[in-house]
Amino acid sequence: MSAEELLKSGLTEMGISLSEDQTAAFMTYLSELKKWNRAYNLTALKNDRDIITKHFLDSLLYLKAIPGGAMELADAGSGAGFPGIPIKIARPGITLSLIEPSRKKTAFLRNIIRHLGLTGIHVHEERLENLGPGQGKKYDVILSRATFSSIDFLTAACPFIKDSGILILNKGPKFPEEIKTLEGSEYSAKAVKEVLQVPLPLTAAKRNLIVLSCTMKK
Repeated sequence: MSAEELLKSGLTEMGISLSEDQTAAFMTYLSELKKWNRAYNLTALKNDRDIITKHFLDSLLYLKAIPGGAMELADAGSGAGFPGIPIKIARPGITLSLIEPSRKKTAFLRNIIRHLGLTGIHVHEERLENLGPGQGKKYDVILSRATFSSIDFLTAACPFIKDSGILILNKGPKFPEEIKTLEGSEYSAKAVKEVLQVPLPLTAAKRNLIVLSCTMKK
Protein backbone atom coordinates (compact mmCIF):
# COMPACT_ATOMS: atom_id res chain seq x y z
CA MET A 1 0.00 0.00 0.00
CA SER A 2 1.40 3.41 -0.98
CA ALA A 3 1.82 6.24 1.52
CA GLU A 4 -1.18 8.06 0.05
CA GLU A 5 -3.31 4.91 0.21
CA LEU A 6 -2.30 4.39 3.85
CA LEU A 7 -3.30 7.94 4.72
CA LYS A 8 -6.64 7.66 2.92
CA SER A 9 -7.37 4.32 4.60
CA GLY A 10 -6.73 5.82 8.03
CA LEU A 11 -8.82 8.89 7.26
CA THR A 12 -11.70 6.66 6.17
CA GLU A 13 -11.53 4.83 9.52
CA MET A 14 -11.75 8.19 11.27
CA GLY A 15 -14.60 9.49 9.13
CA ILE A 16 -12.48 12.38 7.84
CA SER A 17 -12.79 13.52 4.24
CA LEU A 18 -9.99 15.64 2.75
CA SER A 19 -9.63 17.24 -0.67
CA GLU A 20 -6.94 16.13 -3.11
CA ASP A 21 -4.99 19.30 -2.27
CA GLN A 22 -5.12 18.49 1.45
CA THR A 23 -3.99 14.92 0.80
CA ALA A 24 -1.16 16.22 -1.38
CA ALA A 25 -0.12 18.55 1.46
CA PHE A 26 0.32 15.53 3.74
CA MET A 27 2.47 13.80 1.11
CA THR A 28 4.66 16.92 0.83
CA TYR A 29 4.89 17.02 4.64
CA LEU A 30 5.97 13.36 4.66
CA SER A 31 8.65 13.96 2.03
CA GLU A 32 10.08 17.07 3.72
CA LEU A 33 10.04 15.45 7.16
CA LYS A 34 12.00 12.43 5.90
CA LYS A 35 14.48 14.68 4.09
CA TRP A 36 15.14 16.90 7.11
CA ASN A 37 15.16 13.92 9.44
CA ARG A 38 18.27 12.52 7.79
CA ALA A 39 20.21 15.62 8.82
CA TYR A 40 18.47 16.83 11.97
CA ASN A 41 16.87 13.73 13.56
CA LEU A 42 13.53 15.45 14.12
CA THR A 43 11.67 12.22 14.88
CA ALA A 44 12.58 8.65 15.78
CA LEU A 45 9.98 7.39 13.29
CA LYS A 46 11.56 6.71 9.90
CA ASN A 47 9.22 4.74 7.63
CA ASP A 48 6.08 5.96 5.88
CA ARG A 49 3.64 3.75 7.78
CA ASP A 50 4.89 4.83 11.21
CA ILE A 51 4.94 8.53 10.30
CA ILE A 52 1.47 8.42 8.77
CA THR A 53 -0.03 6.41 11.61
CA LYS A 54 1.80 7.69 14.69
CA HIS A 55 2.25 11.30 13.61
CA PHE A 56 -0.34 12.31 11.01
CA LEU A 57 -3.35 10.21 12.08
CA ASP A 58 -2.50 10.44 15.79
CA SER A 59 -2.50 14.23 15.44
CA LEU A 60 -5.85 14.25 13.65
CA LEU A 61 -7.43 12.38 16.58
CA TYR A 62 -7.44 15.73 18.41
CA LEU A 63 -10.17 16.88 16.03
CA LYS A 64 -12.56 14.70 18.03
CA ALA A 65 -12.09 17.03 21.02
CA ILE A 66 -11.70 20.40 19.26
CA PRO A 67 -14.87 22.51 18.86
CA GLY A 68 -16.04 23.52 15.39
CA GLY A 69 -15.68 26.96 13.89
CA ALA A 70 -12.90 29.53 13.71
CA MET A 71 -10.59 29.78 16.70
CA GLU A 72 -7.13 30.60 18.03
CA LEU A 73 -5.34 27.34 18.71
CA ALA A 74 -1.84 26.73 20.11
CA ASP A 75 0.30 23.59 19.92
CA ALA A 76 2.72 23.56 22.86
CA GLY A 77 5.98 21.67 22.38
CA SER A 78 5.17 21.21 18.70
CA GLY A 79 8.42 19.49 17.72
CA ALA A 80 8.21 18.72 14.01
CA GLY A 81 4.66 20.12 13.91
CA PHE A 82 2.55 17.52 15.73
CA PRO A 83 -0.32 17.75 16.26
CA GLY A 84 -0.65 21.33 15.05
CA ILE A 85 0.19 21.16 11.35
CA PRO A 86 -1.96 18.10 10.51
CA ILE A 87 -4.86 19.84 12.28
CA LYS A 88 -4.20 23.03 10.28
CA ILE A 89 -4.16 21.09 7.01
CA ALA A 90 -7.50 19.49 7.87
CA ARG A 91 -9.04 22.65 9.40
CA PRO A 92 -7.48 25.58 7.46
CA GLY A 93 -9.83 28.11 9.09
CA ILE A 94 -8.09 27.69 12.45
CA THR A 95 -5.49 30.30 13.41
CA LEU A 96 -2.55 28.29 14.74
CA SER A 97 0.47 29.05 16.91
CA LEU A 98 3.28 26.49 17.05
CA ILE A 99 5.28 26.83 20.27
CA GLU A 100 8.65 25.07 20.18
CA PRO A 101 11.95 26.04 21.88
CA SER A 102 14.31 24.03 19.63
CA ARG A 103 15.95 26.13 16.90
CA LYS A 104 16.41 23.24 14.47
CA LYS A 105 12.76 22.23 14.88
CA THR A 106 11.45 25.77 14.42
CA ALA A 107 13.61 26.03 11.28
CA PHE A 108 11.84 22.94 9.97
CA LEU A 109 8.43 24.34 10.97
CA ARG A 110 9.04 27.57 9.05
CA ASN A 111 10.26 25.56 6.06
CA ILE A 112 7.22 23.28 5.93
CA ILE A 113 4.84 26.22 6.38
CA ARG A 114 6.42 27.82 3.28
CA HIS A 115 6.33 24.56 1.32
CA LEU A 116 2.66 24.00 2.09
CA GLY A 117 1.67 27.65 1.58
CA LEU A 118 -0.08 27.75 4.96
CA THR A 119 -1.49 31.05 6.21
CA GLY A 120 -2.81 32.03 9.62
CA ILE A 121 0.01 30.14 11.32
CA HIS A 122 2.77 31.49 13.58
CA VAL A 123 5.93 29.93 15.03
CA HIS A 124 7.13 30.92 18.52
CA GLU A 125 10.69 29.78 19.28
CA GLU A 126 9.96 29.62 22.99
CA ARG A 127 8.73 27.45 25.82
CA LEU A 128 5.02 27.72 26.56
CA GLU A 129 5.49 29.21 30.02
CA ASN A 130 7.77 31.92 28.58
CA LEU A 131 5.34 33.34 26.01
CA GLY A 132 5.12 37.11 26.19
CA PRO A 133 2.36 39.02 28.00
CA GLY A 134 0.77 39.85 24.64
CA GLN A 135 -0.31 36.21 24.42
CA GLY A 136 -2.33 36.36 27.67
CA LYS A 137 -5.91 35.02 27.51
CA LYS A 138 -5.51 34.71 23.73
CA TYR A 139 -6.26 31.08 22.90
CA ASP A 140 -9.49 29.10 22.64
CA VAL A 141 -7.61 25.78 22.68
CA ILE A 142 -4.10 24.81 23.73
CA LEU A 143 -3.08 21.24 23.05
CA SER A 144 0.08 19.17 23.21
CA ARG A 145 1.65 15.84 22.48
CA ALA A 146 4.69 16.79 24.56
CA THR A 147 5.40 15.09 27.90
CA PHE A 148 3.57 17.54 30.16
CA SER A 149 1.90 16.19 33.28
CA SER A 150 -1.67 17.45 33.63
CA ILE A 151 -0.70 19.77 36.49
CA ASP A 152 2.36 21.15 34.70
CA PHE A 153 0.28 21.73 31.56
CA LEU A 154 -2.43 23.56 33.48
CA THR A 155 0.16 25.71 35.27
CA ALA A 156 1.99 26.61 32.05
CA ALA A 157 -1.03 27.01 29.75
CA CYS A 158 -3.75 28.61 31.87
CA PRO A 159 -2.31 32.17 31.74
CA PHE A 160 -2.75 32.05 27.95
CA ILE A 161 -6.18 30.45 27.60
CA LYS A 162 -9.48 32.30 27.35
CA ASP A 163 -11.86 31.89 30.28
CA SER A 164 -14.04 29.58 28.17
CA GLY A 165 -11.07 27.80 26.59
CA ILE A 166 -9.88 24.21 26.91
CA LEU A 167 -6.62 22.31 27.08
CA ILE A 168 -6.15 18.90 25.43
CA LEU A 169 -3.50 16.29 26.25
CA ASN A 170 -2.93 12.84 24.74
CA LYS A 171 -2.21 10.38 27.56
CA GLY A 172 -1.38 6.71 27.97
CA PRO A 173 -3.28 4.06 29.95
CA LYS A 174 -2.10 5.34 33.35
CA PHE A 175 -3.94 8.63 32.95
CA PRO A 176 -6.38 7.97 35.88
CA GLU A 177 -3.44 7.97 38.33
CA GLU A 178 -2.20 11.27 36.94
CA ILE A 179 -5.64 12.86 37.12
CA LYS A 180 -5.83 11.91 40.80
CA THR A 181 -2.80 14.12 41.47
CA LEU A 182 -4.99 17.13 40.64
CA GLU A 183 -6.71 16.58 43.98
CA GLY A 184 -3.66 17.90 45.80
CA SER A 185 -3.24 20.91 43.53
CA GLU A 186 -4.84 24.33 43.23
CA TYR A 187 -7.07 23.02 40.44
CA SER A 188 -10.52 21.59 41.02
CA ALA A 189 -11.42 18.01 40.11
CA LYS A 190 -13.83 19.72 37.72
CA ALA A 191 -10.79 20.82 35.70
CA VAL A 192 -11.14 17.46 33.93
CA LYS A 193 -14.02 18.14 31.55
CA GLU A 194 -13.91 14.94 29.53
CA VAL A 195 -11.80 11.90 28.68
CA LEU A 196 -12.19 10.58 25.14
CA GLN A 197 -10.83 7.12 24.39
CA VAL A 198 -10.32 6.87 20.65
CA PRO A 199 -8.81 4.12 18.47
CA LEU A 200 -5.69 4.93 16.46
CA PRO A 201 -6.45 3.94 12.86
CA LEU A 202 -4.47 1.12 11.21
CA THR A 203 -3.41 -0.16 14.65
CA ALA A 204 -4.84 -1.93 17.68
CA ALA A 205 -3.86 1.00 19.90
CA LYS A 206 -6.13 3.45 21.68
CA ARG A 207 -5.44 7.03 22.73
CA ASN A 208 -6.86 8.94 25.70
CA LEU A 209 -7.61 12.58 24.99
CA ILE A 210 -7.85 14.47 28.28
CA VAL A 211 -9.88 17.68 27.97
CA LEU A 212 -9.10 20.17 30.75
CA SER A 213 -10.34 23.57 31.83
CA CYS A 214 -8.58 26.05 34.10
CA THR A 215 -11.08 25.55 36.94
CA MET A 216 -9.52 26.47 40.27
CA LYS A 217 -10.57 25.34 43.73
CA LYS A 218 -12.75 27.88 45.51
